[in-house]
Amino acid sequence: MADISVREHICWPPNKPSEPTSTIVLTSPERRFVDIRILKPTSTGGTSGDILPLSRLDWAIAGTSSTVWLATSDCAPGERVRRSKWHHWIDSRTPNAEHVIDEGDVFAHPSDSSLELERGRMVNPETGVEADYEELWRSEPIAHGSPHQLPGEPPAPCLVLQWSSEEGDDCPTGPRRGLVIRLGQYCQAFVRDGNEITVERLMWVPDEQTWHQQVRIGKRELPTEFATHLAHEARIDDEVKVGGEVWKVVEKA
Repeated sequence: MADISVREHICWPPNKPSEPTSTIVLTSPERRFVDIRILKPTSTGGTSGDILPLSRLDWAIAGTSSTVWLATSDCAPGERVRRSKWHHWIDSRTPNAEHVIDEGDVFAHPSDSSLELERGRMVNPETGVEADYEELWRSEPIAHGSPHQLPGEPPAPCLVLQWSSEEGDDCPTGPRRGLVIRLGQYCQAFVRDGNEITVERLMWVPDEQTWHQQVRIGKRELPTEFATHLAHEARIDDEVKVGGEVWKVVEKA
C-alpha cells in the first residue's frame, strides 16, 4: 500500500527523543521508496527554492521495501507487530547500497492510528557505533487526483521514474542511479552518480495552485516537472530525456 511517512522523532535510548531533520518517505503501491532526510538549519536565513549545501543532507535512500507480520507468539498479548526491511538501491552514505542491512519492527500507536513506532538497530551517525533506535512515524493522507488533470482523465496520485547507467556498476566511485516518486501532494527525487548526489523534494500547495520546491541539493537536471505536471499523461515504459539521460516510467497508480 502506498504511504507518505513523516518522521516525528528519533531516539537513541537512553537519550530523549528529538527531531534534528525534516524526514519524509514516499512509498509507492509496488513498495518502491525514496527517503530524504534534511538537517534542520542551525540559524535563520535562506528561502524555499534555495540550493542547499551537501552538508545539510543527513541521509538519502531509494530502493524497495518488504514487510511480514510477526507470529503472535513473538508479540505481547493483543499486539500486532510487523517486521519491515528496506532494500537499498541507492544510498547517500555508501556506494555499496546493496550491502546495507536496514530493518526494524513496527508497532501501532495505542491511541493514534496515524502514528507508528519503529524499533531496531543501526549505526548512530554521531558515534559511529551500532545502537538501538526508536523512530516515531506519522502517516500523512495522500491527496488523490492530479492538480494538472484534465476533465475526464483518470487520476494519477502515484508515478515512479527510474534511471540507471549500464557502466554504473564499474564506476570506481559508486553506482549511477536515480529514482523519482510522485505520490499525491509530494514528489521526491534522489540521484547518485558516483560521488555526485542530487536530491529534491516538491510539495503541492492547493491555496496557491502550484508546486513548491521544499528541498534541493545539487544542480543536476531531474524529471520532477514531468512527474508533477504531466503525471496524468504518463504510461508505463514511457521514456523521458532530461539532461541527456533517459528516465523510464516504471510504475503508475
